[in-house]
Amino acid sequence: MKKTAVTDHPIHELLAERWSPLAFSDRPIESDKLGSLLEAARWAPSSFNEQPWAFLTATQQDADGFERLASCLMDGNSWARKAPVLMLSVAQLTFARNGRENRHAFHDVGLAVGSLMVQAQSLGLSLHQMGGFDVERARETLGIPEGFDPVAMIAIGYRAEPETLPEAQQERERAPRTRKDAASIMFGATWGEPLFPA
Repeated sequence: MKKTAVTDHPIHELLAERWSPLAFSDRPIESDKLGSLLEAARWAPSSFNEQPWAFLTATQQDADGFERLASCLMDGNSWARKAPVLMLSVAQLTFARNGRENRHAFHDVGLAVGSLMVQAQSLGLSLHQMGGFDVERARETLGIPEGFDPVAMIAIGYRAEPETLPEAQQERERAPRTRKDAASIMFGATWGEPLFPA
């Protein structure tokens, strides 16, 4: 199923075709492709080249590891248990170089996941990021040390048809993609000043 973005300006097809599915096939992700995703994340830019990201990852083949990650999901995200890979992004909150707070850490983790997402799209894979997980359980269950913050759970895999979902979720899966009006988020040098005047 395609849900191509209807854009105001042309964008790369990898971005136009990207969306976050709920329905994942049980087809495993090849290990070389999984390696490519994480390599793309590794080469993302970051403030002072700190690379404040880490990724905890489990495949369905690692039943124990997968269950530990899945056990952190909120009930509303139980659909993610069908994905062949679950991942948790983690941010280091201080600069390794001087121990000071890195206020850009979450931003930089987002950049790394953005690179991972584009690589996934180029390989025919999809991902769905989730804020709906128990942060404290993740810290405890997954052994995340102090000074690191869990950021988002990520389900990764090949898309499946909406019919594989419970009926209540099929409508959400088929819904068209929407975005805020560009004028409400894109300003000139002053807040509220139109970037592209009419």
